[in-house]
Amino acid sequence: MFGLGGSGIAAAHSLVAGGANVLCWDDGEAGRARARAEGFNVADLREADWSAVASLVLAPGVPLTHPEPHWTVVLAQKNGVEIIGDVEIFARERAALCPDAPFIAITGTNGKSTTTALIAHLLSYLGHDVAMGGNIGRAILTLGPPAPNRIHVVEMSSYQIDLTPTLEPSVAVLLNVTPDHIDRHGTLAHYAAVKERLLTDAQACAVGIDDALTAAAAGRVAPDTRLYAFTAGHGASAIPRLYAIQQSLFVHEQSGSYASSEEIASLDGIGTLRGRHNVQNALAALAALRALQDLADGHQAALRPVDTDGARTVWTLQRLAEGLLSFPGLPHRLEEVGRIGRVLFINDSKATNAEAAEKALSSFDGGIHWIAGGQPKSGGIASLETLFPRIAKAYLIGEAQQQFSATLAGRVEAERCGTLAVAVAKAAADAAASGAQLPVVLLSPACASFDQFQNFEARGESFRDSVRGLMHEAGQ
Repeated sequence: MFGLGGSGIAAAHSLVAGGANVLCWDDGEAGRARARAEGFNVADLREADWSAVASLVLAPGVPLTHPEPHWTVVLAQKNGVEIIGDVEIFARERAALCPDAPFIAITGTNGKSTTTALIAHLLSYLGHDVAMGGNIGRAILTLGPPAPNRIHVVEMSSYQIDLTPTLEPSVAVLLNVTPDHIDRHGTLAHYAAVKERLLTDAQACAVGIDDALTAAAAGRVAPDTRLYAFTAGHGASAIPRLYAIQQSLFVHEQSGSYASSEEIASLDGIGTLRGRHNVQNALAALAALRALQDLADGHQAALRPVDTDGARTVWTLQRLAEGLLSFPGLPHRLEEVGRIGRVLFINDSKATNAEAAEKALSSFDGGIHWIAGGQPKSGGIASLETLFPRIAKAYLIGEAQQQFSATLAGRVEAERCGTLAVAVAKAAADAAASGAQLPVVLLSPACASFDQFQNFEARGESFRDSVRGLMHEAGQ
């Protein structure tokens, strides 16, 4: 076992519980110390007898191929030892113990955490036993084991897919593919191919067709695999397909000239699913549930009805609409922190690049008091130029202040605030004095957080604390 973070330690515990002889190592002393404290056998794998090794279980953050294979990968390959990850251990247990246990795996460049959480929320709302984890929340091997009536909903990063050769989910969800993690995969083509691998050997595939790479992947889904296309536009030849008209979500289930569509729900007024990107996320979640229901109806998934009358227990449109309405959202992703008078405060600290901030800025028509900055990414915020008219004023923090101020000069009023606390106070005062019907104070930094915070979560918590302080002063 190499890589002794949370998922690595969980994998080691799981393997020991299953009777394996586990040898653990990490390049950092903190991970090794934790493993020793928990009773594991810790030894430098450079000195191990690799002829006695069955598998190298690699933490997903460890380079497998690019920029170059980690030294443990080189040793494993030299000795003919398979290289797998913790999700592969889960997949093998599922195959051995309960191969029909419902299992939904989700990937994509953007939106996979929200989609994963939304699928889990909808299934839980419908009364099912749901275990959610993987790249979100809990490590997969800390969840309950596969069981006929337990639905595993698992977010998969490209790193995890690379380490899971026998995934074989009931339903595979591929949202989108845009350039990302090229340092770990070498090229966009390789990155896209790894993402597409999720669809291999799935019983059903829910695939977004709004970008060229995923549309091409949908076209390569095996003929005997059920395909559920979803699109925020209108066109899709696959049946069934899920699509949107503005904020309304529809399903078109039958082929033929006179086949009609059915409205599932509208996202209007659901603050936790605000923005065009969340239309795609909601469609993806619904496509996954439509696929799961069909598998259950065809007895290809061990999903049993919980209703005494045997009614459909996943694809129930009224209940799905209610479930969407009650979705609590994810922290730091367009999270509504609160209101002071007319002013709405939104924590989108997870937006660590311009592409992510674009989704937040697009979610409001105007009156945005934008808090941006931190440790800048390549390209800065120049790509957001078309959205500048929506911004009433920008409040800049961190290392990016000078760069962002230069980009905004002459187009958006901007003030260098230095720290987040100062920016929140100034933005709140200006928003309260504005004439906008619904002024918004939006933290969507388009930057990494590491110049002033440990991570984006800490930055979001600091924003929350500042807003709550203002709410307390306002008597709320």
